Amino acid sequence: MIDQLLELDRELFLYLNNLGSKTWDGLWLIITNKLTFIPLYALLLYFIYKKYGLKPLLLMVLVISVMITFTDQITNVFKDGFMRARPCRADGVSDLARFVAERCGKYGFFSGHSSNSMATAVFGGLILRPYFKNLIFILLFWSFIVAYSRIYVGVHYPLDIICGMTFGALSGFMFYKLAKYLIKRYLN
Repeated sequence: MIDQLLELDRELFLYLNNLGSKTWDGLWLIITNKLTFIPLYALLLYFIYKKYGLKPLLLMVLVISVMITFTDQITNVFKDGFMRARPCRADGVSDLARFVAERCGKYGFFSGHSSNSMATAVFGGLILRPYFKNLIFILLFWSFIVAYSRIYVGVHYPLDIICGMTFGALSGFMFYKLAKYLIKRYLN
């Protein structure tokens, strides 16, 4: 059963990865770069500041920092625990895939980009939902695009992405609840 799931994952990866072309490679490399979305993060923090004020913003920056550290470190625990080779390093896959990324880590289960972007999308969307009702949908769409970029550039399987996004969504919700609790407890 697991072997069939992993084989399906490999086949889906190869299909999705090979949809790419040199024309679009530059765009997907920009999308997958961690630094590309700093302006988005700054805009979200600005919205939080405008809607909640300085003290809640400072508290949320602390919570967000812990959230990103948490998702990033748990991702590393899973990568080192499962030791699933990334597609760009896997026999029978690397020679059939388009490897566009600038580098390829050793292990890939599950995707840190997917978990971090989804945690940010869920947290930011929920914390700002009273003021921007549709923002969460925009952020979720952004997170899906970031996640797909990891398949496009050849460094993650679809299952890595799905698990990373699921973990990120749960983490984002958990840290949203923590932020709301801390604001209510200490700032009201």
